[in-house]
Parts: sequence; structure tokens; C-alpha cells
Amino acid sequence: MTRVTVLFDGGCPLCRREIALMQRLDRRGRIAFRDVSDPAASCPVDRRAALARFHAIEGDRLLHGAAAFAAMWRAIPLLSPLGHAARLPGMLRLLDTLYDHFLRVRPRLQRWLA
Repeated sequence: MTRVTVLFDGGCPLCRREIALMQRLDRRGRIAFRDVSDPAASCPVDRRAALARFHAIEGDRLLHGAAAFAAMWRAIPLLSPLGHAARLPGMLRLLDTLYDHFLRVRPRLQRWLA
């Protein structure tokens, strides 16, 4: 199975909680989690873009938004069906739309969780 690298905002309390859950579920160690909020960490994309929107690298493909979430889910056996369902026609578009709506309320959720 292709290893996935997840780029996440370690400065975001919401992101930290989600990544902590994903790390617990990733019992086979198929995901490398990289906190791109750390200026010393290497970041294969513009750091501001990586902090603003979820990114992952699957194989040699850089993914963002729903596609990045789906890649992470496919690497975790428990969530794999969700990741594969994201490949159905129209599903990524729907998930990206939902993710875009979430990004609008993310700052309020971050303040609430801080």
C-alpha cells in the first residue's frame, strides 16, 4: 500500500484533535504526519496554503481538500471504505463543497477549542 504523508496545522486545536484521532487509528503506520506550522519543518507546498487547507501526499501526488482526506482515510483500514467511496463519481466534488463550508466556520471553532 502507498504511504501517505499528511500535512497539518499543529497550531490549530481542532486540527491537533483530528490528527491525534487519525494517529490512534493508524495502527499499521501507513501515514507520516508532518506539522507544517513548525517553521523548521520541511513543507513541499507554500506554507500558508498548507496551513489554510488540508494537504496530503499519496505516492507522488500532492492532494488537497477532500482528496487529501480521502487519501488519509484509505490508509486507515477502519476508514478505508470512506476513502474508496470518495472515488465515486461526483463524491469528491460534494465533499470539497462541504469542506469549503467547514473552512468558513473553522476560525470560530478554533477559538472555541483554544
